[in-house]
Amino acid sequence: MISLVPENQFVKAGSIRLHVVQAGPAGGKPVMLLHGFPDFWIGWRRQIDALASAGYRVIVPDQRGYNTSDKPKGIREYTLPKLLGDVAALADALGIGRFHLVGHDWGGIVAWAAGANLPHRLDKLVILNAPHPDVLFAHALRSPTQFLRSSYAVFFQIPLLPEAVLGARHSALLARALRGSSRGGAFEEGEMAEYRQAWERPGALTSMLNWYRALRFRPSLATRITTPTLVIWGMQDRALEFGLARRSLGLCNDGRLQTFEKATHWVQREEGSAVNGSLLAFLDS
Repeated sequence: MISLVPENQFVKAGSIRLHVVQAGPAGGKPVMLLHGFPDFWIGWRRQIDALASAGYRVIVPDQRGYNTSDKPKGIREYTLPKLLGDVAALADALGIGRFHLVGHDWGGIVAWAAGANLPHRLDKLVILNAPHPDVLFAHALRSPTQFLRSSYAVFFQIPLLPEAVLGARHSALLARALRGSSRGGAFEEGEMAEYRQAWERPGALTSMLNWYRALRFRPSLATRITTPTLVIWGMQDRALEFGLARRSLGLCNDGRLQTFEKATHWVQREEGSAVNGSLLAFLDS
């Protein structure tokens, strides 16, 4: 009998401790799901059961700085090599050699980095509404509209002020941002209480914002992506233009694209059943 009840545990991954949710048969093919900003593991709730029911061992960490995972101090603790190192260290700690990797938003950027640097560990790569990091900056320089859409990342570079603004009135602005950037019903009221609890943990907002602040230390990922890759894109994304998906796909040797015309940035929530079908079809192929 496959356990669909998520198992919560803390795993020592290298030098930090990560909160990890797992589901599915212990001997199933591992699939790691990486969330983005300002999400945490619950962003994958609509995928966990579907993947576990199909026989996969589903591994969903709260990435460093988020929810109850460790929150090391200092901007350089959130550089892309550090974030990528957590993925490899978590797989090592769980005794996993090769695995499928799925990432959304910032988790997708980490997944792109894994595709460039850890192809020997990956079987399949799935990216949801996240640009390849080398593509993002080049596209923003060519596209004034994308530059404007990304202006919030500039604001996040300011010390302390973003934390004060985002954390004010019980994290009201962050909650409004989730609902304002998604279709109605994508985020349920009960879940918003869980998000607020995660955001209001000591040091959480600074750690989450440090992912953006560490962008200036971003290394180039000059290697092409050789792992078979599926890019899933919600076409109503207010923050990321579709051109980013096309440019990112151009860096893949074996890439395919699936778009959802009515979905926003939160495609895995809004089109859960369809996204799950796409994931299973791709991972099983």
